[in-house]
Amino acid sequence: MKTVSVKTGSPTGPVISPALHSQFIEHLGSCIYGGLWVGKESRIPNIEGFRKDILEPLAALCPPVIRWPGGCFADTYHWRDGVGENRPVIFNGNFGTNRTEDNSFGTDEFMRLCALTGAKPWLNLNLLSGSVQEAVEWAEYCNRAESTALSDLRRENGSEAPYDVQLWGIGNEVWAGGGNMTPEDYASLYRRFSSAMPHFTQSDGSSLPQTFILSGPDGNKPKERVSWTRDLFAALARYRQPKLDAIDLHFYNWNVGPEADEVDAFDREGWYRVLKGALEIESVILEQDRLIQEGLAQFPQPEGSFFPSPKPTCKLYIGEWGNWHQSAFRAESALWQQCSMRDAVTSALTLDVFHRQADKLSLACCAQTVNVLNALFLTDGDTTILTPHYYVYRMYMPHRGGKLLSLTADSPETDGLPAVMALASEKDGVVSVNLVCTDYDTPCQVELDLGTPAEILSGETLSSRSLTDCNTPDDPFRVIPRENLPQKRTDGRFSVILPAGSVSVLRFKTK
Repeated sequence: MKTVSVKTGSPTGPVISPALHSQFIEHLGSCIYGGLWVGKESRIPNIEGFRKDILEPLAALCPPVIRWPGGCFADTYHWRDGVGENRPVIFNGNFGTNRTEDNSFGTDEFMRLCALTGAKPWLNLNLLSGSVQEAVEWAEYCNRAESTALSDLRRENGSEAPYDVQLWGIGNEVWAGGGNMTPEDYASLYRRFSSAMPHFTQSDGSSLPQTFILSGPDGNKPKERVSWTRDLFAALARYRQPKLDAIDLHFYNWNVGPEADEVDAFDREGWYRVLKGALEIESVILEQDRLIQEGLAQFPQPEGSFFPSPKPTCKLYIGEWGNWHQSAFRAESALWQQCSMRDAVTSALTLDVFHRQADKLSLACCAQTVNVLNALFLTDGDTTILTPHYYVYRMYMPHRGGKLLSLTADSPETDGLPAVMALASEKDGVVSVNLVCTDYDTPCQVELDLGTPAEILSGETLSSRSLTDCNTPDDPFRVIPRENLPQKRTDGRFSVILPAGSVSVLRFKTK
């Protein structure tokens, strides 16, 4: 057994935004049809057409934001196809989905999902096959309070009150499937769409704040992502600047190619290779934050004072992240993949990166919530299982809105990784400590010093007998959190044993 020392300090870091725990659903594979959405007439137990066994545990997570309809699907989606009656049947060829869909899940159903789960909606506009007018009319349908043809259509479809959508993605992966654009091409198109988007008044008379989100770079291409962000801001800096509020980076932890293994069949080398791949996202966040600040510094001061312009700002979002295994390309349902303890550990490490960089990263969406890639839920007929990834999100909820604590850890390394990686935050006098044991085969004993008197509130560990274990319809609770309370040494000092390849969250009330 390895011994690790972890000591927490004062709350000197940033506040951890709840939006770092956001979700992403797309019309891809069985994420929506046959997954989240079964329809009101389905024999599968449902709430207003949403699969009950997904809706209830998803609502328990209180997802801060849900992004929809894509993804790549947004580039061919026409919102009018998904409202009202007599909706057209389409063929969905998105990423190998290759089937017809009846558009029964559209704007109003998505907004209902957000209402039932407490999430804010993020809508992605269609820049590839849509028009500026179509985007404007979608915003009018969603947000206009005054009586117009489009707001009245929304009322006819069941929503008297406007949806007050604030997050608008203007393009998706425009460097590839979204149009194979250059930064200059995209900047020109972005100017048109963002300039045309309407303004809305809330019930109290104030203006509805809206966030316009740039399509950011492919985070997996080190040279291209630097050039993309640099060239995009240079193009936007010329002459007068459009409204811009955030940029959407996408990053996947690829387990593909000659070295690829299986989700539920890997060795020691595969374990450490995938864990290290997940941690690469931290350097990408730091790099992109620097490029954003350098880009904003190029924006000229406007001439004259008739229209005063505030100092430009642009937040960094990650609209898609997660493990992407080779097996997803072979799946019968497009990009379906299982989730093992290795995926749970990489998810925990990734979320801890987001928490650590909360002053640079404002929002992140898991790709995707149901039946696709790094899923929280997998369905099989009328059966739903919660993946180990789901439990990581549930265990990490106490960090939302917490202030990051300084932390030092003295941990031996194995294969270039600390045996235990830790993070801590404080909120309302409660300290939450994450302990991720990355060691492949050796348990670790952690000696924890909080630096102040405290009492144990709770302790949970997510682990399994084998690191390749997954939850399945036949064994849906193989990988679940179990109580693991630390032992009190002295006032403020505690000891806990972590299984190899595990995720633990301990909570303490400080005195």
